[in-house]
Amino acid sequence: MSRDHCWLRQKFNEETVTYQLEQNDAIARTIKYEMNQLFSNTQHVGSDQDAKITFGIVTDEVLGDEGYTLSKTANGYRITAQTTKGLLYGLFGFHREIVAADANCGQTKHAKQGANNADSSASHTSNTDSVNSANTTSRADNTSTKSNTSPPNPQDILSEPITSIPDQSFRMINHWDNIDGSIERGYAGDSIFYKDNTFRRDFGIVRQYASLLASVGINAISINNVNVHRIETGLILEENLPEVKMIADIFSSYGIKTFLSVNFAAPKILGRTVTSDPLDSEVNAFWAEIADGIYRAIPDFGGFVVKADSEGEPGPFTYGRDHVDGANMYARALGKHGGIVIWRCFVYDCAQDWRNKSIDRAKAAYDNFIDLDGKFDENVILQIKLGPIDFQVREPITPLFGGLKKTNQIIEFQLTQEYTGHQKHVYYLPPVWKEVLDFDTATGNEEAAEETDDKTPVKDILKSNSVDQKLSGICAVGIVGMDNNWTGHKLAQANVYAYGRLAWDNNLTEAELADEWIDLSFTVAEDSKAKIAEILLTSRETLEDYSAPLGIGFMVRPNIHYGPDVDGYEYDKWGTYHYADRDGIGRDRTIATGTGYTRQYSEKICSYYDNIETCPDNLLLFFHHVPYTHVLKNGETLIQHIYNTHFEGLERVQGYIDVWKTLEGEVDDDAFQNVTDRLEEQFKSATDWRDQINTYFLRKSGIADNQNREIFA
Repeated sequence: MSRDHCWLRQKFNEETVTYQLEQNDAIARTIKYEMNQLFSNTQHVGSDQDAKITFGIVTDEVLGDEGYTLSKTANGYRITAQTTKGLLYGLFGFHREIVAADANCGQTKHAKQGANNADSSASHTSNTDSVNSANTTSRADNTSTKSNTSPPNPQDILSEPITSIPDQSFRMINHWDNIDGSIERGYAGDSIFYKDNTFRRDFGIVRQYASLLASVGINAISINNVNVHRIETGLILEENLPEVKMIADIFSSYGIKTFLSVNFAAPKILGRTVTSDPLDSEVNAFWAEIADGIYRAIPDFGGFVVKADSEGEPGPFTYGRDHVDGANMYARALGKHGGIVIWRCFVYDCAQDWRNKSIDRAKAAYDNFIDLDGKFDENVILQIKLGPIDFQVREPITPLFGGLKKTNQIIEFQLTQEYTGHQKHVYYLPPVWKEVLDFDTATGNEEAAEETDDKTPVKDILKSNSVDQKLSGICAVGIVGMDNNWTGHKLAQANVYAYGRLAWDNNLTEAELADEWIDLSFTVAEDSKAKIAEILLTSRETLEDYSAPLGIGFMVRPNIHYGPDVDGYEYDKWGTYHYADRDGIGRDRTIATGTGYTRQYSEKICSYYDNIETCPDNLLLFFHHVPYTHVLKNGETLIQHIYNTHFEGLERVQGYIDVWKTLEGEVDDDAFQNVTDRLEEQFKSATDWRDQINTYFLRKSGIADNQNREIFA
């Protein structure tokens, strides 16, 4: 069966699309390949005058290595950049423009956004009325061919040149794939890279995946799990490098750097040393030799990703060393080759005593890394999760953003839905990412900020607080597997698309991203587009409503992290406690009476969260322990809000089912059945959430639902 071609499914049909491209490096050859995938009939010509599409290398420092400009010519269109990598991005950008023009009656994506940005944002608010009312190396198969449609005329699109330059330098995917073929926290089938403790060697799938990633601007990838097991520890050895190289060469031809996750204890595990102490000379010699061997085999190798001293993984703490000692050891080995070490900051005590309320997992990343600011080598990047806990449906930003001011840093998102429905539930992630990237950390001159509106949002401080802005940006835990549609849930493709596009352009709205993906992925009427968009844009609120309330998080079944289990982690070692009793619920993280976590933020943000009067209700239980009778800002008591939202969330899922049924015969059969099946499972799971959460809190509080709905007391 041919794999889903996702947002690259639309192939334009014209008698012949002529194009001119002088370059012939690996990426230029990829451009020629992709021309044949995006257009039905193409011909490479030697002259600009004979070409409808011309590709040109120019000198324009503003564009950098990845930016591009699209413009029209007398014969057609011109794509220019400083590098062939930029030209490749330009080709995919051009494809988006012509698809948008075709989908929107000749109006390009940029023109549509410019004219209707405010209306678009307003039309995709959290209003839920509409949802409540109702394996191949070619993309010749399973594509939508515009059989009677040529690319729009130059008069129709690109009336003004479009220049596009990425906002973030690092735009990365971290795979948690294991060599046995499994994927840690993977919900879309087995690994596309590995099978049965060896490499899968299906390079057609790898190439198609590289194409999808490059089309949205992804430029880096790590191909194995950060929890590096015994066999994967040997991926860095010479005998395995030819296999790694074959994968890396495919990604490189799409402008994507390949990284490997490494085991900190590798020197000892592989029998090369008796220790893995980062200050030991033999250990340093081991890593230098490993790096030399990798770069001989793969000259454009990216570097290492390291999870150390976290959740049982080995690290420098074993030897009385710190994160600087560990990270800089790798930096020295990689530095002479231009390589990079990405050091994860997900470090906390995973053997906590639940009886000790002074221990707060949320404080761990800041406490571990803030005093090390400015001590890491120039080719070290710290990878920091967006929130202080672990990818919950809602949590505040980690205070390391704004706290670290002299260290290269990238923010970590999660595409795979570990805690948010395993891709069995529809869950559109851009609202989460936008919320974080736009959050003002208030870590600049606070007095000046009050007078000049000079904010310090996360999307800016990632760059400004990094020593080298080229070593800053965004990464995300991967989502794809061997499922035919890559992501398990068809609608989860929107998250991969939107992640890449948002990492490139931080100012895109969640509504614009949804509209782009829908235009590229479906051929449906305008009202049907609106229905799909409404499902996506309300899905985060919906899942939040029927799961753990108001920022408290977790309440999931231990280990698998799917389905409700209110007390599943309450007396465990992982530090994710809700402290519900007969009187109230919440984690007190205030300065006066709690763990003092709020003190880690800037003064303004600390005051905002520490004060129950200003703390937003959607994070109330993350920061405060309150009685069930506490009145929220909307006038509801806490307990009534819990009851109401869990009934409403389930009702909204039923609304999604009703709306999706109306799309039968309009969306393709595979997509329709896939989403139908997943929505039915979501409804079943949301019912469990509603009943278990409401019953739990009725029994705890003894306070009845004021609407007398069925709760199982």
